[in-house]
Amino acid sequence: MESLDATAISAPELAARIDPSTLRNRSGGPLYLVIADELRRLIENGEVSARTRLPAERALSISLDVSRVTVASAYRHLREAGWISAQRGSGTYVSPTGSLPAWGSLAGDRDAARLEFVNASPSASPLLAEAYGVASERIQGRFASGGYAPSGLFELRESIAAYYRGRGVPTTADNILVTSGATDAIHAVLATFTEPGARVLVEHPTYPGVVELVHSLGGRCIPVPIDPDDTDEFVASADRAARQSAPTLAYFMPDFSNPSGARLPLGSRRQLSATMHRHAVLTIVDEVAADLSFDGGPGIEPFGAATPDIATVTIGSMSKTVWGGMRVGWVRAEAGLLARVAATYARRQLSASIFDQLAAVELMGKYDEVRRVRADTSRVARNHTVALMRDLLPNWRFRVPDGGLALWCPLPDGLRSSALVAEANSHGLLLAPGLRFGTGYAFDDHQRIPFTRSLPEISSAVEIVARLSSAGVPTPPLASNTTAPVV
Repeated sequence: MESLDATAISAPELAARIDPSTLRNRSGGPLYLVIADELRRLIENGEVSARTRLPAERALSISLDVSRVTVASAYRHLREAGWISAQRGSGTYVSPTGSLPAWGSLAGDRDAARLEFVNASPSASPLLAEAYGVASERIQGRFASGGYAPSGLFELRESIAAYYRGRGVPTTADNILVTSGATDAIHAVLATFTEPGARVLVEHPTYPGVVELVHSLGGRCIPVPIDPDDTDEFVASADRAARQSAPTLAYFMPDFSNPSGARLPLGSRRQLSATMHRHAVLTIVDEVAADLSFDGGPGIEPFGAATPDIATVTIGSMSKTVWGGMRVGWVRAEAGLLARVAATYARRQLSASIFDQLAAVELMGKYDEVRRVRADTSRVARNHTVALMRDLLPNWRFRVPDGGLALWCPLPDGLRSSALVAEANSHGLLLAPGLRFGTGYAFDDHQRIPFTRSLPEISSAVEIVARLSSAGVPTPPLASNTTAPVV
C-alpha cells in the first residue's frame, strides 16, 4: 500500500475538537457512534484534513476518557464507511479525497471546443500590447548583459515600492523581491517558513494551490471558516485556532478572497493582524485580488499596516489586473525576512523574465488606469453572470461580491459539485470541484462560477449548468463521491 505521507494530529488536539456536549447529551445511542459522527463531522468540514494520521486508539480513549473498545468501534465504523483507512505498521489515516490532479493541471490550455471555467483568470488588459511594445524597444539596450536580475529589475522594484507607499505602507526597493508570478512567490515564502509538521492557518474555503503546497512541504493546514457577512466571527475563530493548534504561519486573502469573495473591513483586518502577531504567527498576505474592487473608491488599509513590519509577508501579482500570461509577481517583506525568501527563491529560479519586467514597469506607471479598465470590464461580467444565474438558476443562492473574480454558490439540497463537474465535463464545460477549495471533504456542496470569460462564454456556461441542475445530477455514494473527476 502506498504511503499516505500524512501529518499527524495528537490525541489531546483531536479530543479538544470534539464537541463535549455531544458525548454528555447523547440520546441513548451507542457512544462509539456519537464519537464516529463527531470525527466524520471534523473530516467533512475540513478541520481534520485528508491524509492526516489519527491518534492510536488507546491514546484517544485516554484523552476522551472512554474505553479503548469504544474508540476502536468508532474507527471501525468510519473505516467501513470509507472515511478512514488503516495502514499496517503505520497507523490510521483519514482517507484521501481521491486521485485529484494537481490544481494547475485541471484546465490546461484553452480549447475552442470546450468552455474553461476552472481558472478565474481574465483575458489580457487592452493596455498590455502597448506595454510590450515599449518593452521590446527598451530590452535592446540590455542585450549585452547576462539577462538575469535575481531580485528583479531595480526600476520595477522601485515602482512596486512606490505602489505600497501610495497605499500608506513605507516601502523601499530593498523590501521587494520580483518573482515569476504569484505562484512562485507563494512557493518561495512557504518553502522558506514551513517546517515539517508545521501548522498553517488558512481561511476556509481557500486557494487550492496553498493546501497542496503546505502538504507537500510536510505541513498541515488548520482551516478557519470564513463567512463574508460575519468577519468578526472569522477573527474570533482564528484566535481560537491559534490558541488550540499553535500554528507558526497563517495564509490569508483579506481582499476578495478566492473563492468566497470575502473582504475584511478595516477593524477586522487590524484586529486579525494584531491577533496573529500576539500569537507569534507569521502572516502571509495574498493580495493578488486586492486591486479588483468595482466601486472605484479608496482602498482599505493594507493588512498588517498597523502591526510591526516583521509580522507579515505580502504577495502581489499582475496576473489578475493585467494578464495571467504576464509572469510578474512579487514578495514584499521586512529586509531580514525577505533575504531568507530570496535565498530560497534563488535555488528555484535565477530571474523572472526581463522582458515581462520591462512591460510591468510601463504598466506600473499607469496603474490607476490599469485598475480602472479591469474594474469596468469585470463589473459588466459580474452583473451579466448574476442576472443569468438569477434567471436560469432561481433556486441557487449566492452573495454578490463587490469585487474579485467569481461567485461562490452554496448548492441546492441534493446537488453535489463533484457530480455536477463530472456531468458538465461531458457537455464541454470545465469547472473546478468545490472539494478543491477545502482541506478535507468540505465544499462538495458549493460551486465556484468565475465571471472572467467573455459574456457569450459566460452565457453558454451558465446555460449548461442550468440544464444539468434542472435535470437533476445524481449524487454518487461516498466511495465515488470522494474521487474528483479528471477534467
